Amino acid sequence: MSETESQQKRTPGGGVHCATPWEQWDREFLWHPFTPMKPWCEEKEIVVIERGEREFLIDTRGRRYIDGVSSLWCNVHGHCVPELDEAVRGQLGKIAHTTLLGLTNPPAAELAKRLIEMARAEGVRMDRVFYSDDGSTAVEVSCKMAYQYWRNVGASPGKRERFIALAGAYHGDTVGAVSVGGIPAFHQAFRGLCFAADFVPAPERMDHGAASLSRLEGLLAAAADDYAAVIVEPLIQGAGGMLFHPEGFLRQVRELAARRNVLLIADEVMTGFGRTGKMLACAHEGVTPDLLCLSKGLTAGYMPLGATLATRKIFDAFYADPREGKTFFHGHTFTGHPLACAVAIASLDLFEKNRVLEHARHLEPVLAECISEARGRAFVMDARCRGLVGAIDLAENVADGWKRFPSHWRVGGELCLRMRDSGLMMRPLADTLVIMPPLAIREENLRRLCRGVIESLGWIGEIVARKKREESR
Repeated sequence: MSETESQQKRTPGGGVHCATPWEQWDREFLWHPFTPMKPWCEEKEIVVIERGEREFLIDTRGRRYIDGVSSLWCNVHGHCVPELDEAVRGQLGKIAHTTLLGLTNPPAAELAKRLIEMARAEGVRMDRVFYSDDGSTAVEVSCKMAYQYWRNVGASPGKRERFIALAGAYHGDTVGAVSVGGIPAFHQAFRGLCFAADFVPAPERMDHGAASLSRLEGLLAAAADDYAAVIVEPLIQGAGGMLFHPEGFLRQVRELAARRNVLLIADEVMTGFGRTGKMLACAHEGVTPDLLCLSKGLTAGYMPLGATLATRKIFDAFYADPREGKTFFHGHTFTGHPLACAVAIASLDLFEKNRVLEHARHLEPVLAECISEARGRAFVMDARCRGLVGAIDLAENVADGWKRFPSHWRVGGELCLRMRDSGLMMRPLADTLVIMPPLAIREENLRRLCRGVIESLGWIGEIVARKKREESR
């Protein structure tokens, strides 16, 4: 065996031709998130994104793709936006990083003020902002705050230590966030590391969430003082399959929690910053949670940054003389990072300058038309949208009802790969196609994206037939 052949055998994907050095280095050295690495390393081609331009991603071969999922649901204004680029450059000319421990910096202070003003303008009465570095840690902070809140106000030993979450919930991948996560494929392997949580069924639109609310009410009625908080993704459960909650469900959860004196955490990491038609999803139902988590659209996808907003009730439980031992001992080196805060401020400015919410509302009928056209197509079990969030569930209609495809068939994944030939960059949730472009996408390109998705549905029959032949061998 030659040295080259030996190296190929030792290196995953070593026998695959690499058109660029980045593809080779990726196969040899990089470990991707949420990715089965064996098939990844054996892919014929890895797309290397080199540049961006408004709603387009551009790879190293010059091919252009509409960013159909906002680079994992975080891009708001598009890529390489002059005002956001300048905000980063302007802050770089002052200072890139300084600690928030014992100091402050202008962008961190201003952004905190702007976030509280934004929330209050939406009718969501928050009072303080605690920074972290992404959505998972914003949730982690909220869980720790809720837990310590009860210690600080004198909860009995062993009480107020559990949490309630929804089945199918996704709140991130740090251990605390996993503890309140309800997706077995993501979370089951780590249950031994997690704190105690009880799960209620995700609300069904058919019964207006009655079964879920009944289970929640039962848990709280039986032992409310066991629970620190209820945590929900308002209106839409993201990674669980874009599960849309029935109208009024969030408001009723808020009322149940308040009645039983249990805190409410709203995870708006995905739903915040215009995705549902308002800056905050909680505003649709007039709900003020005790703690509210933000990330993704917070910096318009430019930089990692998380924020946990707290009410005065929560903050006051920590506002004490150090001798009382009520300080919130949590943080990290990059808390309140000036570059990230500066670009977040510039993003909020662009929401006003470019009337982004108004533009997004103008586009909602385009997406709704696409979703309506998808309904009734072969292999489409359900299709739905809210704001600029669309979802199409793929399955097979058999004699006794709808049946999901075997997960290893990866039908949704193959459809999204094929769409790249049409200049669309998509990423499914298993066999749920997600349409979630930047809010600033131009109408003609949203229509192009929608046409491509509808056309792709015609490929499913051939894919399924091939998968069945392969299984029968």
